Amino acid sequence: MIELTVDADGLARSRFAVSPLHEVVATLLPFGLRPAPNADPWVARARRVLRRARLPLLSELALDGGGYVPDFLSPHPDGPSPGVEQELERVRATPPERVVEELEALRDGRPRNGLAGAELSGEVRRAMARGGASVARQAADELRRYWELAFAPHWEAARAVLDAEVDRCAGVLARRGAAGMFDSLHPEIRWADGTLRVESRFTVCVSVPLVVVMPSLVVPRPAVAVDPVPPWQRPPMLAYPVRDRPTVPVPPSAELAGLLGSTRAGLLAALSLPASTAQLAARHFLSPATVSYHLGVLHRAGLVVRARSGRAVLYRRTPEGARLAGRR
Repeated sequence: MIELTVDADGLARSRFAVSPLHEVVATLLPFGLRPAPNADPWVARARRVLRRARLPLLSELALDGGGYVPDFLSPHPDGPSPGVEQELERVRATPPERVVEELEALRDGRPRNGLAGAELSGEVRRAMARGGASVARQAADELRRYWELAFAPHWEAARAVLDAEVDRCAGVLARRGAAGMFDSLHPEIRWADGTLRVESRFTVCVSVPLVVVMPSLVVPRPAVAVDPVPPWQRPPMLAYPVRDRPTVPVPPSAELAGLLGSTRAGLLAALSLPASTAQLAARHFLSPATVSYHLGVLHRAGLVVRARSGRAVLYRRTPEGARLAGRR
């Protein structure tokens, strides 16, 4: 069990963030190798990309079982939605001593907290011998390559889902307060008496100045990143899986396709949950301009409505659209 005690001031400063690099590095953890059954296909493909792309440092740091992935690979987001280039520059600029200390934490473990040590591979030892600054530069270069190959084509659609989840949490916070908001994230996350409790095989009880909360499309269960290096100055990051993600739509009937046309019928059927133009374009292998045109036709016909959610505009079916899509 991980217990994070947060006072009123820390609770007021706790915040949400959507981090592209955190999603990348999450695939280096064991659940990147064995993603949840409902994970997006690009999550399951990421590790295969990692193996084939000749990224020696990341490949050696990726976990098949328990262990620790160094935190400098996914720095704390310094805003609500940092860009990947901004985050990669922060990896590159990691203080060399911090890099070395985190790799030593990987080697030695934290037995008191349930984290076992691990023998460093030859690739990691050779990188350490070149110094922490060299490790940070190599890590940033390999992360950029991994991002370009496995994540960049899907990020716009993924970010729209994550932004929508942050907006959902904001609504819960406004209506039910911080305790209700934390309790809404996942059954394994609970807030009580000033303490955030997260089910975990690790044992950590610590008072923290704030918590950075990050929804994820990669992690299948909550995960907490606690600074492993004394004096433990970094606030913890709590990642949790987005549960209300888009589902695979039921194909439209032949009658609906005949009435609306196959493309518009497919888009209407896909809106079982609200979605953005980018999300629909990625799922249907269409250009965003094509999707936007057909959504405009559906909107003018009164079959869908649209509303802004963060940076994205989400479309959803009207009752008439839902009735039409449901007919067989």
